[in-house]
Amino acid sequence: MPGSKQAAAPELVPNNLLLVLARPWLGLLLQSLLLLAGVFSAALGLKGFLLPNGFIDGGVTGMSLLISQLTDTSLSLLIVVINIPFIILGYHHLGRKFALKTLLTILALAGALLVVTFPTLTHDKLLIAVFGGFFLGAGIGLAMRGGGVLDGTEILALYLSRKLPVSIGDIVLIINVIIFSVAAWLLSVETALYSILAYLSAARTVDFVLVGIEEYTGLTIISFHSTEIRRMITDKLKRGATVYECTQGYGSHGHQHLKVEAIFTVVTRLEVVELTDEIHKIDPQAFVVTQSVSDMKGGLIKKRALH
Repeated sequence: MPGSKQAAAPELVPNNLLLVLARPWLGLLLQSLLLLAGVFSAALGLKGFLLPNGFIDGGVTGMSLLISQLTDTSLSLLIVVINIPFIILGYHHLGRKFALKTLLTILALAGALLVVTFPTLTHDKLLIAVFGGFFLGAGIGLAMRGGGVLDGTEILALYLSRKLPVSIGDIVLIINVIIFSVAAWLLSVETALYSILAYLSAARTVDFVLVGIEEYTGLTIISFHSTEIRRMITDKLKRGATVYECTQGYGSHGHQHLKVEAIFTVVTRLEVVELTDEIHKIDPQAFVVTQSVSDMKGGLIKKRALH
């Protein structure tokens, strides 16, 4: 009835409007919480573990720790000053919003290191290196999830990777090799080795925080039972699949030119074993290639809803 439609409209419009208005604020709140959590975790890793024992880390944080130990300059001041050129670089190449978030996050970290007191949680050097790196890496990862960074070397690496025929990882590795080599020369080899362990712990934790337990793996399956395998993936595992035709070149029976279908799908690393087991139940001779997936956009990534 016309009257009922007119009565329903005033209720729907305000609710939708409130939802639209609330989304940006909820996103901003979540990013702020992630940045604050990142600052707290990084400060705990530094003041609760690495600083009291003279260990350093890679990147700008490592440079700041090394200079602080050699010159007795405030670590908070060094972290801000050394990061400023990288923030300016980020402003020109990644945008004003990113640069502002990064500046505020680094200032918050410097302030936390200056005023917040953390107890020394252990005196075991191995635990210090592992867990100091863990909390520092968690802080860096949370800050990156919030849209900022705590270490400007990532910005430099991104910039140089666009100018030079090297990857971001290669540039970060070269920078850190230089930092740890200087630490071994000026401090001690033992300190440098423990610092490398802390860096490796931090780097692995950053990967885990950014990717999470749902790290994705791509699988390419080549089989003459492709129809059954595709149905198993889409109907049983509720995952998406892409099928494309190919021609065998050389296999266990020598040179062949047989038409065969290849299936490509993406699953979490926790589902890889289940998927490969199901594939081999259908075709024990199936050729399966797995590869790490660093990023994805669009498509059917999550499981399809059951109808």
